Order: sequence, then C-alpha cells, then structure tokens
Amino acid sequence: MGLVLGDPWLWVAVEWSSPGFMKFYMPDGLDGPTVVVLLMAAVVKAAFLWVILRRPAPGALDRRAKMLRRLLYLAVAYTLVLWFPLGLVPDEVGAAFLLGLWTAIDVLYLLVIRWRSRGLRVVAGVLFGVELAGMVGELLDELDVLEFDLGGVLELGLSLGGVAVTLITVVGQSRDGRWSRGTLAAGWASVGVHMLVLPLNIFFGTIPSGGLVIEIVMDAVGLVGVVWMAATAREMPIENRLADPSPARQRVARVGVVAVVVVPVIALIQPEQSPRVAYTGWSGNCYDRPAFGDLKPAERDATFLCLARSTSDGVPPMFPDELSDEAILAYARTLCRAKDREERQAILMRAGSTRALSGVDSSDLVYVCPEIIGATQPELLYSTKEANEAGAAYLAEENAKCRDPWPRTKGVVQATAVYYLFPDGDPGYSVHDPDDEAPVREEEYDGSTLTRLSRSSVLVGHIEDIIDLCLTVKAFRTAPPRRAAGWDLVDEVPIVSRSGRLTVPELTEGDGVGAGAPMPNLAIAGKGHYRLRVYVRTDDAAEEHLVVVFPGASRKRLSLKP
Repeated sequence: MGLVLGDPWLWVAVEWSSPGFMKFYMPDGLDGPTVVVLLMAAVVKAAFLWVILRRPAPGALDRRAKMLRRLLYLAVAYTLVLWFPLGLVPDEVGAAFLLGLWTAIDVLYLLVIRWRSRGLRVVAGVLFGVELAGMVGELLDELDVLEFDLGGVLELGLSLGGVAVTLITVVGQSRDGRWSRGTLAAGWASVGVHMLVLPLNIFFGTIPSGGLVIEIVMDAVGLVGVVWMAATAREMPIENRLADPSPARQRVARVGVVAVVVVPVIALIQPEQSPRVAYTGWSGNCYDRPAFGDLKPAERDATFLCLARSTSDGVPPMFPDELSDEAILAYARTLCRAKDREERQAILMRAGSTRALSGVDSSDLVYVCPEIIGATQPELLYSTKEANEAGAAYLAEENAKCRDPWPRTKGVVQATAVYYLFPDGDPGYSVHDPDDEAPVREEEYDGSTLTRLSRSSVLVGHIEDIIDLCLTVKAFRTAPPRRAAGWDLVDEVPIVSRSGRLTVPELTEGDGVGAGAPMPNLAIAGKGHYRLRVYVRTDDAAEEHLVVVFPGASRKRLSLKP
C-alpha cells in the first residue's frame, strides 16, 4: 500500500511514526536503498508481530503468575501502542507509570521464576533495584524534586545495568525450565541487541551517512525484546518444558538470531573509498567550544573537526561532508597561512565550502595552528581560568576609571562601576524591582532621560552615542540636596518597590550588558514608594550618571535641570 500511495504511507505503515521524521532526514523523498530496507523491515516486523500476538498457552495460573502475565502484556502494549497516548500527558505521569509497572514486574519476576539458587535470586534483586533506582531518579527529575547530573561513566553504567537485568532474567528462565528454547533464544537475542545499541548510542554521531537506514534497522530489531516479553507471558503456566521445535525450525530460528545481530553491523560498514569522518553536524558534543588552553594537544584537531562539521543554529558546515578528516585539516593549515580574508575565501571555495563568503574565524583556526594565531591574538590561547582572570582584571581596570561624583556624601548603600550598553543601539538601562512579576507598561520610550516603563521600572537614557558609561548609585533615608551645578541633566520621578528591592542590572556573561560590579539594593526602607533622581553629564564623549534613590510618596515628575 505504501508503494502505491507514496513514501509517507510506506513510512507510516512500516515505522508506525509520523512522516515528518522521514522528511527531516530526507526532504526530497526516500531513495532506493532506504525503500528496500523499509520493505525488509516490514517483513521482519510482520513476523515479530505474529509471534507477539499469538494467544497465551492454555493451563492453570496461580495468582502471581496471572498478575505477571497481565503486566508483561501491558508492557508489550506500552511499547507498541500506549507510548503515544502517554506522550500526551505530563512527563512525570509517564515516568510514574513506568516506575510502577516495572517495579511490579521485577518483584513478580523474583517470586515467579524458579531461580534454583539463592545467590542468583539475590543478584537479580540487586540488578532490579539498580534499574528501578534509575527510574526513580528520572521521576524525581521530572518532578523537579531532585535533579541528577549523571556523568558519562555513570550513565554508561546504568545502561549496562539494563542489559544485565535482561541477562539475569534469561538466565533465571533457563534454570527454571518452563520456557521453550525459542523464548530463551529471543531473550538472548534481546541481550545481543542491547549490547549492539549501546555503542550505537555512544558513537551514532560519527556515522557519516545512512543514519535513517540504521534507525529503521534498529527499530525493527528492537522488537526482539518485545517478542521475548510476549513469549515469556504466553508460556508462563506451562509446568514442564515445551517440546523443542523440529530441527528445521531450529535452523530457521538460528538464522533469524544471526540476522538480527549481523544485519545492523553490516549496515555500519562503509565502502573502502569512503572518507574517514570523526564527527558530523549532528554530533552532540560539537555544540560546545572548549577553551584552547583547556585541551590536550591530542584533542585540538578533533575540536576543530567538530566545529568545522557543526550545523548548529542552522549554519551549514564549513566543509562538505564528503571531505575526510585529513583533507579538512590540510585545508585548515592552508587557511592559517593565508595572508588576508580574500585568500581564505578562495581556499574555502576551492574546498567546496558553502559558506566561503563568511570566511573562517581565527577562534576556530587556533586549534589547528596555535603558533600562528597566537602570535597576533594571544588571548585565544587562554584556558578558561586564564580567560576569566583576564576578564576580571580588565573589568577591574575599567571600573577603576570611574569615580564617585559625590565622594563626601555617603549613601546608606552605594556602588560605582562602568555600565556596558548594547553596542548596536541601546536606549539605556533600567532601575527596577527585579522581583516584580507583572509590570504594566505606562509610557513608551520617547528619548527623554527618564521614562517610566511601569510603576516599579524606570528606563534611564543616555545623551551621547556610547557603548558604556560611568554609573554611581546611592540610596539615602531622606532626600539629599539637589546639587545640580556641574550636571547637564537632572530629573526626578516616582518609583515603587513591591518586593522590597530596587536595583540596576549587573553584567552577565551571555549578553555582555550591565554594571561591571555588584549593585546594591536601593530600596533600603523595604516595600513602598521611593523617589528616583538621576544626574547626567558628558565630557569628551564620555558620559557619567549618578542615580539617587530615597523614600518619598510624591507622584510628581520633576525636571531640575535644565
């Protein structure tokens, strides 16, 4: 039906998922090899579904076995169908459902399976506990009760623990003797698939092509675990071991198990002439840019390759995907020796880059040729610690250039620092209550020195076209003298603190805008009404601001100068 109606229908019929996923990988439609793999997956899935949907074997069940059978069939139904409606409810509901389901299944496994060894039962209990602990952590994370930051080693350990749970269960079934060889074979195949999926999950981003094909293959073979659960539930009441299948059926089963393990491996094998590619644009670790000084020499080429192939923010990769790592590094070293931007653009065009006109930054090339880039831009060689120290030293130097314009009039709290504005045009900075969650805009910015954005937020404008200014803030218990002499502008407006805080934004690493030193809370009397007075003056394109806050109930707006 899919071949007749088109690629989307074929995808939905075989993969049971939205065709949007297919279009994400192949917007122009499925190619021939992918269609062939889909048809093969359809045959495999149909065979697996036939096994899954076989009616349970007849026989008496005790209460525990009956409950375990029902829960296993519920787990099968979740894997095949119920995952979709559960995806529509909050994530914490789904996590709680899975935790409850597998807690009950694991407990009943311990009670129903005849382990024939106390030690084996204890080992199984420990492994089940580790599995459930991981699910508890996921639930707590979804509930925002406790967030677990799993390192790579611990996450890998939990994944291996999941494989161990399946392994110990199959071993228990084998010692029990009530399950057929076919069910045990499905269990061992499930273990094999898990062991194959683990390295794929770790190294999937290194596969240069065929990603959709591998998704299709792994989705099909992943049903082996569902087949095993369904067969476990179906054969549970049989007291004596089922008769082994005929030799012909055993050979077919062996071929099927081998195919399940070998076919995905074959799909990973690339032609001999394919270029060696360590990263692709989808590699998750390509989104971070480590500092040069934090890397070992052996890691620097890999970092550049990662950045060169990155497609983050919708930007095309620096080099075509078909270029090998060695070719990209060779082009990079040539770029390092280029004399100017035009020569770099010519090199990128020769390499087939789709972003040749935008060039390549020295911050990227430093990983390949630090001796060349570092000679003119030594700051690019810093480690994170050195960069932070250099930034702090520069900020302290800039803050030291700003002086308190009222050195003899001390406020209850006060601070002086440089304030950085947006370089592409910034109307100014705000004095505001940062904890006021619902400010109501009362005035639009009209270019004046003070503009009330709300009762608890005032925008302070600047006179000159500048990117930074010297800012001093002071808070007093009573109104200080006006002292307008020597200032170009002096304005005063009312402001309200609903939470007991009034302050000025501080410098953040993300946007580089704000005060270069910690700013105090200017609402020294707590919640209530205040007066905000701002002094502004310019000198040789530099600009200086003095912000004064004191309690006051007046709602008047005053222009004290001019």
